[in-house]
Amino acid sequence: MHRSPAASDAPSVWVQRWHVLASTGCSVLDLACGRGRHARYFARLGHPVHAVDRDAEALAALHGLQRVSTVQADLENGPWPLGTLRFGCIVVTNYLHRPLFPAIIDALAGDGLLLYETFAVGNERFGKPSNPAFLLRPGELLEAVRGRLRVIAFEDVYVDSPTPAMVQRIAACGPRFDPRGASGPIG
Repeated sequence: MHRSPAASDAPSVWVQRWHVLASTGCSVLDLACGRGRHARYFARLGHPVHAVDRDAEALAALHGLQRVSTVQADLENGPWPLGTLRFGCIVVTNYLHRPLFPAIIDALAGDGLLLYETFAVGNERFGKPSNPAFLLRPGELLEAVRGRLRVIAFEDVYVDSPTPAMVQRIAACGPRFDPRGASGPIG
């Protein structure tokens, strides 16, 4: 697991760009949410949000927010904390624990949207994370969803904001996804 210590409170540019494909008012899972920048973002847009993280102090920053429920769970050393719940949108940023890929995809509703963005090989030139265990290999997100989700967009790129990094990111949808239910045009 790794989260960037310099992560901004602003929503990811990737999430801001592709969130419009999420069905209006669908339930959102912000996995490994930290202080909840994406939970806040989706709640402001009118979505009910489940925010999951192992850090109780980080989750406390979300206490009392309308439309946000929190779940404290150790995603790497405990059972999947959400049972059979399904979500219309799942957001994962700056976090990687490969054994969770199947559970994440299983938790996505058939018409749901997965937005995933985290560090990739090459990031070691810019600082942490530099351990290969926390860096996606080329095409790894594509492989994780192959045969299960439809890829809408994928990038394996250098970004300079919020800090210089190599990232991989994907927007993928379930097999019953209908873009007519999306909340707006892609910007």
